[in-house]
Amino acid sequence: MAKNEHYLDSCIWLNLFKKEGDPTKGIPYWKLAKDFIEQVEDEKGKIIVSTIILKELYFTLGEKFDGVKGFLKEAGYVNIIKTTSDDYDLAREFEQQHGLISFYDYLHVAIAKRLGIPLITRDRDLMDFAKNHVKVFKPEDLLS
Repeated sequence: MAKNEHYLDSCIWLNLFKKEGDPTKGIPYWKLAKDFIEQVEDEKGKIIVSTIILKELYFTLGEKFDGVKGFLKEAGYVNIIKTTSDDYDLAREFEQQHGLISFYDYLHVAIAKRLGIPLITRDRDLMDFAKNHVKVFKPEDLLS
């Protein structure tokens, strides 16, 4: 496993960029995402973003996407990677065996597995599936 590398699911980026979370219920999700990302940067770690994450952000953020993409490309601690045919094959295999979550979520697990790095997400269904294939955490689980 690569030291201090993490694959962040789209929901974590959306928490951050859409300022999601209810401050009356504790620390808002966007703040936890921000603190985690800053911790990775401070520790000279890397955050992996796949082309699938970019596609999901594009569909969800609309007009704001160009600014977000620019931020991700300029951040020295973010590596944007391409999804491989092996990732697609493994995701299809997961989908045929389980069929419980979206194909893109299976792709996230396949990519994290190929890279040997933890998947960071808040999606409970994704976490339940992913824990059998990769290490999986919420951002706050790794804050020090």
